Amino acid sequence: MSKIKGCFTVPTLSNKASTALLILRLIAGVAMIQHGWGKIQTPFSWMPLSPVPGFFQFLAALSEFGGGIAWIIGLVTPLASLGMAFTMVVATAFHAIAMGDPMVSKGGGSSYELALIYVGISLVFMLVGPGKFSLDAKIFGNKN
Repeated sequence: MSKIKGCFTVPTLSNKASTALLILRLIAGVAMIQHGWGKIQTPFSWMPLSPVPGFFQFLAALSEFGGGIAWIIGLVTPLASLGMAFTMVVATAFHAIAMGDPMVSKGGGSSYELALIYVGISLVFMLVGPGKFSLDAKIFGNKN
């Protein structure tokens, strides 16, 4: 049990850094809930014309919707961020490679910019943690 607890222990950060992480968690979490809302309604079949198995569609829907909630409250943040990172790496590859979309679409079309940004946000939370203003910090404590 202590190894699991250690995965969620939060590094000690300044109030400024923790406030910045809180703001990022709130903004990105709300956005991810909105991205995942439609998917979580039909979690095994939100990509009806895709060869992606229903189980993987479910994992992506859970990562976006559940991960967004986890980011907002700062609970199991590294695990939520890992799921989000995998989901967004796949989304980035799909748009960049399979669809041939540009990183930034100047005409407002499809691109992989947003998915790649969420990969970066996920990595920040995985490497730095959610900050002291999180349930992870309250439940699992801080690393010195």
